[in-house]
Amino acid sequence: MRMQLMAISALLALAGVVEKAAAEPPPAAAEFRQFSIGKLTAIALKDGALDEPNDGKGFIVAQTPSEVAAVLKSGGAPTDHFEFSIQPLLVRSKSRVLLFDTGAGSNFGPIAGALPKSLQAAGVDPAGVTDVFISHVHGDHIGGVLTPAGTLAFPNAAIHISAPEWSYLSGMNADTARIVGIAQIDVLVKTIKPKVVPFEPDAELIPGLVKAVAIKGHTPGHSGYLIGSGGNTLLYFGDTLHSFVVSVREPQWHTAFDADPSTSAASRVAFIARVAASGQRLYAVHFPFPGVGKIVKQESGYSWVPEALH
Repeated sequence: MRMQLMAISALLALAGVVEKAAAEPPPAAAEFRQFSIGKLTAIALKDGALDEPNDGKGFIVAQTPSEVAAVLKSGGAPTDHFEFSIQPLLVRSKSRVLLFDTGAGSNFGPIAGALPKSLQAAGVDPAGVTDVFISHVHGDHIGGVLTPAGTLAFPNAAIHISAPEWSYLSGMNADTARIVGIAQIDVLVKTIKPKVVPFEPDAELIPGLVKAVAIKGHTPGHSGYLIGSGGNTLLYFGDTLHSFVVSVREPQWHTAFDADPSTSAASRVAFIARVAASGQRLYAVHFPFPGVGKIVKQESGYSWVPEALH
């Protein structure tokens, strides 16, 4: 029961973000940045952005706003609010075009939903996308899988979702879906069902190209994706970390976005130590655009070091 109450609290917090974001007037602008993963071509694609106040309720919980503000200041970020980018990732191999998450679609109003414009600016035809990989089914990650008219945005793509996450999505009703930022849940599930390819956590999805990486606590089947092979890999970690300052420097702090805050905090602590020790190159969907970089250990703890893309 305690976990259920935490999950409801987290989802209600996310609903507050969605409702507030939908009321904001500035439209999301198209933007993209190309880089490489070994021999693979990758493109960071801007979908939009969210702001959340530093009020002790909407994002970081159980810490005072002044405590949070001190950490934000230490990382050079605004102290009165959090800024979360939304940036799906596209990767091209010789035979496939892969899209990791799909942005918010029309779920969050004008501050998001720019993925189609960003794809167009990057010269990518949505009909040419062969595979879509969903990290989890919050509205800012799965919303763009459909067009505003309710049709498949990527009509020729298989849609890869972990089996626990697909079960979670399929079991939602209109009220629970609205809480996680999804509109028209029946249309969404019915439309994507023929394209969905559920997978088991940590499965090898495309040998030598994509491996699922289960990271527990955020949602029932939250998954990251290790892209590439050998020494040329990029880890797309979904919503393991949200803030490039607070999530990295104080990973043990609980957040309102997580269905199981304690498990998610433990996952963050272990994740940060692991990727810092290995030097793993990362893709952060909510860090400042374009979200490519590494986490490094310093005397005072851990920090996000963005990669300069040209």
